[in-house]
Amino acid sequence: MDRIVFGNTTLELVQGDITRQRVDAIVNAANARLAGGGGVDGAIHRAGGPSIMEQCREIGGCPTGAAVATGAGRLPARWVIHAVGPVWRDGTRGEDDRLRSAWRRSLELADELGARTIAFPSLSTGAYRFPVDRAARIAISAVRDYLSEAETRLEKVVIVLFDEATLEAYRDALRRC
Repeated sequence: MDRIVFGNTTLELVQGDITRQRVDAIVNAANARLAGGGGVDGAIHRAGGPSIMEQCREIGGCPTGAAVATGAGRLPARWVIHAVGPVWRDGTRGEDDRLRSAWRRSLELADELGARTIAFPSLSTGAYRFPVDRAARIAISAVRDYLSEAETRLEKVVIVLFDEATLEAYRDALRRC
């Protein structure tokens, strides 16, 4: 199962490159300084061009669990939503709540911007070492809860996973939701 509908919104899982998604908003796995980095963050900045970093510098930063938006530069989207997920320590320092908050705030911001479609990566599971299975469960439940509770304009939420193992973890979480 790679797709489910909540209300009027479709949640879809795909394996691929988030920078090629034709959506209104692409979520970036950002750091709190909005300083660019490796992984998804580096790929989005490379593909989108320098205007994204210029706007990030103007914003200045973003706390863990929150999200801010910039234009999308050369990406096939209108906006980049920079979500700051937590660095995994040991699971006892509020990591789950902060990850859930980053997902929820990204969805709220997409609605505030008027987005109809949004693409997410697997937040915090790369360099921040959040366990993928746990992150997938949090992500799927955060999206499900938001779409069930909020009056949203979103028609489609796509979670774009880089590799087969991560896709499988998200499929498992989706089956259990």
